[in-house]
Amino acid sequence: MELTLLGTGAPDGLPRPECPCAVCASARGALARAATALLVDDALLLDLTPGAVFAAARSGHSLTAVRQVLLTHPHDGPALELPAGLPPAGRVPDGQVLTLISGHRVRAVAMDAPGTGYEVMSPEGERLLYLPPMAAPSGLADRVAEPYDMVVGDVIGRPDAVARLRAVGAAGPTTEVIAVHLDHDAPPGDALDRRLAAAGARAVPDGTTLVVGEYHAVPDVPRRTLVTGGARSGKSLEAEQRLETFPEVVYVATGGRRDGDGEWAARVGLHRERRPAAWRTEETCELAELLASDGPPLLIDCLSLWLTDAMDRVGAWDDATWAGSGEEALRKRVAELVRAVRRTRRTVVAVTNEVGSGVVPATAAGRRFRDELGRLNAAFAAECEHVLMVVAGQALVLRG
Repeated sequence: MELTLLGTGAPDGLPRPECPCAVCASARGALARAATALLVDDALLLDLTPGAVFAAARSGHSLTAVRQVLLTHPHDGPALELPAGLPPAGRVPDGQVLTLISGHRVRAVAMDAPGTGYEVMSPEGERLLYLPPMAAPSGLADRVAEPYDMVVGDVIGRPDAVARLRAVGAAGPTTEVIAVHLDHDAPPGDALDRRLAAAGARAVPDGTTLVVGEYHAVPDVPRRTLVTGGARSGKSLEAEQRLETFPEVVYVATGGRRDGDGEWAARVGLHRERRPAAWRTEETCELAELLASDGPPLLIDCLSLWLTDAMDRVGAWDDATWAGSGEEALRKRVAELVRAVRRTRRTVVAVTNEVGSGVVPATAAGRRFRDELGRLNAAFAAECEHVLMVVAGQALVLRG
């Protein structure tokens, strides 16, 4: 089954008309995207968009053989003019199955937002799932018999849609996930590629033709990632986004609770509200045990609070204790953590604070913490395939 993406952008396209934002300003040339529309084997058109005939021609195809036009979502604005020769466009009730004269079978899939998804099966048996913008499948079975060969959907706007499909086996390790409906909330350029790769997905330019079910290299999802940055740099959000398409994640909070501290409780609450409901939280500093066990991905936030706890345990804040036994005890605990990171079989994303670039701490204990966190960050980073530094919300790749 051959799939041509006539457009890959949001319904208003990218750049949006009259939008002055930075992403729209940079979405020119090859980075510009028309509204998403899919042409399947030159016989089925999913979503009718302005300029579909010209988009098909630019990609070396024609719409003259199209036998069915299906819409996935309400189209705002004036009615589109139907190109000559195309059958009327419409939507199919959820659950209904159409069999086209070309031999394709199309089933309408219920969504959790206004719109309809479509499962397309070729005469040879390849299966494609196309999802409308800002929507995810609803009413999925607990387990499906086999995964789709390809899923095309709003990976940036609704990453939980991919997570839901993976949770029930509808998207497997070999399922090709293509991001469409790309809007100006998606990062531009290489940043988009990195974010999608972490989700096991990719984006392609308008006019790209793909073969559904064809062997392709699975995007490289790193096992271990360290995200560093300063206070309020956006490092925690960056870490969370790298795991938002996984069906299960264990969020490891190393800071614990601070009774009577309303400001700390508010911080924790904000983090919890933006995390997917399916994620499980564990408040612990016993990271080596978690890393050694099997299970879903871990998001550790953060190493600086883990170090604070480790230094508390060995009495590192007291100069005499530090000189006597504290330093050696801390070295052993850090080495245990680093060994666990090296040996873990779990996917891990860890957050830490970048130190040493600002004011020198006024106390010996403060300088000790700064030095030990720098050493910990370096040792942890040495065991990670990907290392990112976040500055002003922008992720800079240090490794990977």
